Amino acid sequence: MGRMLEDASKTILKQNGVPAPNHWVISSSDQITEQYLENPCVLKALVPVGKRGKAGAVQFAETLEEAKVKAEQLLKMTVKKYPVEKLLIEEKIDINQEWYVSISIDRQKQLPVIIATTIGGVEVEELVKEAPNKVVVHHMDPFHPLYPFQAKEIWSELGVTGKPLVKATTVLCKLYDVFTKYDCYILEINPLVLTKDDNVVAAASVMGIDDSALYRQPELTGKVESGSERSWRPLTLLEKEMVKVNDSDYRGTARYTEMEGGNIGFMCGGGGGSLLSFDALTRLGVEPANYTETGGNPSEEKVYRLTKGILSKEGVEGLFVSQNITNNTQIDVMAQ
Repeated sequence: MGRMLEDASKTILKQNGVPAPNHWVISSSDQITEQYLENPCVLKALVPVGKRGKAGAVQFAETLEEAKVKAEQLLKMTVKKYPVEKLLIEEKIDINQEWYVSISIDRQKQLPVIIATTIGGVEVEELVKEAPNKVVVHHMDPFHPLYPFQAKEIWSELGVTGKPLVKATTVLCKLYDVFTKYDCYILEINPLVLTKDDNVVAAASVMGIDDSALYRQPELTGKVESGSERSWRPLTLLEKEMVKVNDSDYRGTARYTEMEGGNIGFMCGGGGGSLLSFDALTRLGVEPANYTETGGNPSEEKVYRLTKGILSKEGVEGLFVSQNITNNTQIDVMAQ
């Protein structure tokens, strides 16, 4: 799966009729000019992680001078191991209420699911546990769009009425259209805000794309980083090359995560078996250079390129390979 930065997701939302703040991207405080400060603005660290506000990576500015000072501060930050190299500048919204809406895939029911609440700015997982009556969870038929009457029922159940109900209904339908149109696995708007003039606006957005469907989304080229949803830090150059190896052939999967240091390449099949093997090696004093998992019967060429990549890491002196038959892979093909 691949994550997308907020400037790209906001652009897509606006192109598809979802109201969102005007925004610009900068990489230096010197790029901030008066065009950004016609009104008070918001400065956000442009990194692919959530909870930026709690990390101090979202700041507000009333003047040009204040914006430049705060931009310089943000550009010196590292947020959850991601160095801040760019900022998103947006016009500040006149907020009346903060709501929340997300669209994702329920893996247990294997259906798209919409989660909505009029209590924004909180951990929705905790809210579901503590106040389930304030959250609507609505599963979708994947072969049909979200109809206006369904969207209206969702917001009505949350107590939304009048003009905001009409606006919220339209926005939710368009959000679901974006989710299906761009092969998303997650589309989260937190907060979705009700402004003081009763407009409904996507103030912040998180969008993740199914990278196996990127061949159908040529307009997203360069905007989505494949494999990034498994990463807790920016992908290394070798990890990016391994993503290309995986994407080059639809047969089987090849997932590579690099470790700091290490002298033994690690390539296993089967999630549980891989973890047990990895733990066994570390208990014996071995330092794995990576964690590489294969499955789904990859081709010989794919395994060859994956192995070549593993051995190309500086300091790697050997390769540990372990496979089992529970991950639908022909072990004789892997060995060959």
